[in-house]
Amino acid sequence: MAVNSDHSNDIDIEFRDVTKRYSDVVAVDDISLTVERGSFFSFLGPSGCGKTTSLRIIAGFEQPTNGDVYISGESVIGIPPHKRPVNMVFQHYALFPHITVAENIGYGLRQRSPKPSQGEMDKQIDETLEMVQMSGFRERWVWEMSGGQQHRVALARALINHPTVLLLDEPLATLDRKLRRDMQIELQTLQRDVGITFILVTHDQEEALSMSDRICIMRDGTIAQSGSPRELYDHPVSRYVADFVGKTNFVPGSISDINGQSIRIKSEADFGASKAVVGYMKEQGGGSIIITPSNSGVFVDEGMLAYITTKAAVIMMVKQIALDYARDNIRCNALCPGWVDTPFNDPYIRQMGGRSEIEKYVSESIPMGRWASIEEIAESVLFLASDRSSFMTGHALVIDGGECIV
Repeated sequence: MAVNSDHSNDIDIEFRDVTKRYSDVVAVDDISLTVERGSFFSFLGPSGCGKTTSLRIIAGFEQPTNGDVYISGESVIGIPPHKRPVNMVFQHYALFPHITVAENIGYGLRQRSPKPSQGEMDKQIDETLEMVQMSGFRERWVWEMSGGQQHRVALARALINHPTVLLLDEPLATLDRKLRRDMQIELQTLQRDVGITFILVTHDQEEALSMSDRICIMRDGTIAQSGSPRELYDHPVSRYVADFVGKTNFVPGSISDINGQSIRIKSEADFGASKAVVGYMKEQGGGSIIITPSNSGVFVDEGMLAYITTKAAVIMMVKQIALDYARDNIRCNALCPGWVDTPFNDPYIRQMGGRSEIEKYVSESIPMGRWASIEEIAESVLFLASDRSSFMTGHALVIDGGECIV
């Protein structure tokens, strides 16, 4: 008997204190979460963290040892997979090789009771093929298609019955990097077009961050943190989350000064961390500071000058800063770690009046002795170029797309 949840109609999936045990192994450990209707939600984590088990519990392939699961406000405990309003795209697609694309897609329709007429089934198959841009493949055999084409067919088969929730069990894991990126974009577009809830399981951080409205990061069967990609990246609640989400530097040292939102760290390379995320501090002010690329800046001091260019990436020329950071093994996006040659007769340079005017503009825009964020620097300086001699004591750090320095 269905039991209604008292949650809002805007919730498609709800876990309440869900635990799943296999003998002495706890795969999912007392988790509670909600997935909003029409959102793209991802379970992210390493192998063995419980993300796939959580997906299988939603699908009905596993029953929780304790707790309750709701789909669209109704408890689905004890309801078998084929009676739940969900469909799944498996990692290896599970397409039938002995039947055509159209027959694969229409398989779910033929299992309905009552079964639609052949004309109605053909119409729905054609509409679904068009939706996944596979209209010309109706009579094709599965083994005649590429991996990306098979992925689209698997999506079409899962969507044709109009599920409330589409479950995606690492469906892009077997594709090469370029095709995987293309399919990520297609999945995002498709999710917006059909307007239903997508729940993805992945161990690929970039995939989850680029596609999801919300992400649940799992660890040892528990939820380490749940939130939007920006929340997880900017405000990780633990060292584990900060390290797992992306390129993050952990700088050991002690706090030597705190001034508002700025923190100065005493380490081998003494520097400040404006808007840094403090993950964990031991007593006496020691511990590790977490610094993410998008929150990094440059401290403009005597003898230092930041050189900016808008070509392809932001190039920062800072005296000795690369060597200072290297002592703490901080990762840099040093795409151009040598000389940067920019023609001094560039029309943009001439328009600004030559090198002396540009250097003056930099100095006025970014006063000495304070922190300037990458965004602030990029907004302040439109373009800067110089000849090789200006960089004799400098080190070039390239900030790719605004993700910079550390």
